[in-house]
Amino acid sequence: MSQQLIEKLKAFKVIPVIQINNIEQAVPLAKTLVENGLPVAEVTFRTEAAAEAIRLMREAYPEMCIGAGTVLNAEQVDRAVEAGAEFVVAPGLNPNTVRYCQEINIPMVPGVNNPSQVEQALELGLTFLKFFPAEASGGINMVKSLLAPYVDVSFMPTGGIGEANIRDYLAVDRILCCGGTWMVSPKMIEAGQWDEIGKLVREAVALVQD
Repeated sequence: MSQQLIEKLKAFKVIPVIQINNIEQAVPLAKTLVENGLPVAEVTFRTEAAAEAIRLMREAYPEMCIGAGTVLNAEQVDRAVEAGAEFVVAPGLNPNTVRYCQEINIPMVPGVNNPSQVEQALELGLTFLKFFPAEASGGINMVKSLLAPYVDVSFMPTGGIGEANIRDYLAVDRILCCGGTWMVSPKMIEAGQWDEIGKLVREAVALVQD
């Protein structure tokens, strides 16, 4: 993971984790994020529309920082990169996928939630990791417990993080940013509630930058 990209994600503090079911929603959503001060997205490969959504967002807003999430194998990595993703995120740590990303030089953030996985990541040369699923895996106490012995590691917790607890996470040293869905819920995206999403995005930006 390049230091430049890590610094970029760290500056955003909150990374909207987006599920797009319908490619028509991609550009209006990108517009809403950009215009409301959060030009970054992790578009999850949970739906068929993901790669095309990344491509359309990248074309419409080249300045956006766009990653692909829920990337499980090399084939999805290729599709994400081809579509214009700058980085890929996985829910778990698959050494094959990590090595493939390293071969083609695309930054990869694998998910971990225990010491053995952190050590596997370190063995693969990775120090910026996703802590997932954050709340279900013990939340802030677990993150602190993992950070203590692994002094080179920093985290992007995702899963169960929202307005009520994001500031507590960000207050922990070496939690650089958090993934969140509360301001971009699939329901609101599906309904095209761009004004409502815009309002929640502005509130999220204010909350984490405060």
